[in-house]
Amino acid sequence: MNTTNNSNATAFIHPEAKIGKDVVIGPFTYIDKGVEVGDGTWIGPSATLFEGARIGKNCRIFPGVVIAGIPQDLKFKGEMTTAEVGDNTTIREYVTINRGTSYANKTAVGSNCLLMAYAHVAHDCILGDHVILANNVNLAGHVEVGDWAILEGLVAVQQFIKIGQHSFIAGGSLVRKHVPPYVKAAREPLSYAGVNSIGLRRRQFKTETINEIQEIYRILFVKGYSTSHALEIIEDSLEPTQERDSILNFIKSADPGIMRGFQQLNGKNLDED
Repeated sequence: MNTTNNSNATAFIHPEAKIGKDVVIGPFTYIDKGVEVGDGTWIGPSATLFEGARIGKNCRIFPGVVIAGIPQDLKFKGEMTTAEVGDNTTIREYVTINRGTSYANKTAVGSNCLLMAYAHVAHDCILGDHVILANNVNLAGHVEVGDWAILEGLVAVQQFIKIGQHSFIAGGSLVRKHVPPYVKAAREPLSYAGVNSIGLRRRQFKTETINEIQEIYRILFVKGYSTSHALEIIEDSLEPTQERDSILNFIKSADPGIMRGFQQLNGKNLDED
C-alpha cells in the first residue's frame, strides 16, 4: 500500500488499497480492498469507498458519501466491476455512486464534475466532464450524461436515457426521453424550452455558432415538422459543422426517441410522422 501521512487513526484503510500522495482521509472513513485514490484527494469523515472504487486526483469527497456500493439490480451476480471518478471532481454529502454490472463493467463520473448532496448515480451510468448534478438528482441505471450538462435539483432520469452535452434540465423534471445537446428542457411532460445560450456563451461559443444551433432547433421543434422531415431539412439547408453533426447523430441514434417541442406536445405539430 502506498500510504499517506494524513489519514486519521480512526479511519479504516485496507492494506490492499492504493492511496496516492498527499491524500487526506477523515475520521471513521472506510476504504475497502483494492480501492484506488489519486494524489491530493481529500476524503472527509465517515465516507465509504467499497471495493471497485477508483478515485482520481485532487477530488473532494464529503461526509456520508458511498462510492462503489453494489448495484441495486437483481441481475447483478457479484461480478467484479468499478465505480470511477475523474480528477478534480467534488462529491458532496451523502451522494451514492453504485458500481457497474456486467452490462458495462463500470459506472463512471468524469473530471471537474460537481455532484451535490444526496444525488444518486446508479449502476452503469456514464457522466462526462464538467457535469453538475444538483441536490437530490436521481439517475437510474445506464444513463449517459454529456460534457457540461447541468441537472437542477430533484431531477429524476429514467434508465437508458441519454442527456446531450451542454444541456440544461430544469429542477423537478422527470426525464423519460432523450434530451439532445445544447438545449434547455423543462415542463411536464419534459419538452424543449430553448437553446442553452447563456451556458454556451459562458463556455466561449461564438455568436454565429449559437445562432446555427438555434436555427436547427427551430426547424426541429418550432416549425411543426415531423422529426424525420426536420432532419432532412437540416441536412439539406445547413452546412456541416461539429455542432450540427453532433445534434443529427444524437437524434438519429435516440431510441425510444427525443423529448418533444412544446408546440408538438400541445397538438400543434402540422406534419406528424
